[in-house]
Amino acid sequence: MSLDGASVLVTGGTRGIGRAIALRLVADGASRVTLGYMRNDTAAEEAAGLIRDAGAEPVLVRGNVAEAKTVAKLAATGPFRIVVHNAATGVIRSALETEDKHWDWTLAANARALLSLARATAPQMHEGGAIVAISSLGSQRVLPNYVLIGVSKAALETAVRYLGVELAPRGIRVNCVSGGVVDTEALDWFPNKEQMLASVKRTPAGRLVEPKDMAAAVSFLCSDDAAMICGQTLVVDGGYSLPA
Repeated sequence: MSLDGASVLVTGGTRGIGRAIALRLVADGASRVTLGYMRNDTAAEEAAGLIRDAGAEPVLVRGNVAEAKTVAKLAATGPFRIVVHNAATGVIRSALETEDKHWDWTLAANARALLSLARATAPQMHEGGAIVAISSLGSQRVLPNYVLIGVSKAALETAVRYLGVELAPRGIRVNCVSGGVVDTEALDWFPNKEQMLASVKRTPAGRLVEPKDMAAAVSFLCSDDAAMICGQTLVVDGGYSLPA
């Protein structure tokens, strides 16, 4: 695919999956990449350096994507051909240990932010543009301590379907990539990290999902080859979710 000098936005774009997506879009031809990030300035500068080395212009925007002022700052660096909402956060606790404030925090950043970004960026998008959200298997399956993030990802996937239908007449595709267990530093926050890493034993593909696998799926959904894919969630898990 060639993005032919396009400008793209990746929230949560300075580490892990987001950084891999940003670099893949540069390899696909993007010449300007806005990287949204929350607070890790060191990781942001490192990611910006990688984008420069790959031949594109990085634009760093620091802030919580759940806040209107951050969304406005991100949108101001557009217009974009591609918008990827990868930023995610959440409180990792069992259901009965959660509080309402944890719900509000998690749902706002992981799901509501997609609608905010779409409202802010889609009006300036031309036909052929694409919006891609990043989800996880917890949207459909019950994982330990994942109730808040799982619910937020289910809401995210539902928002993708609605946006997909609403924006298709404008020539803008909206889809989602749902990853299995992806080997990134985000796993360090899970108390059952070792159990999650051991899931490779039940994954038909024989290995964990890597950030580059997620990036490849995003690249496909942004390409002309995906012109008739609308409002869908593409699962990238090596077959992990299939065995009984």
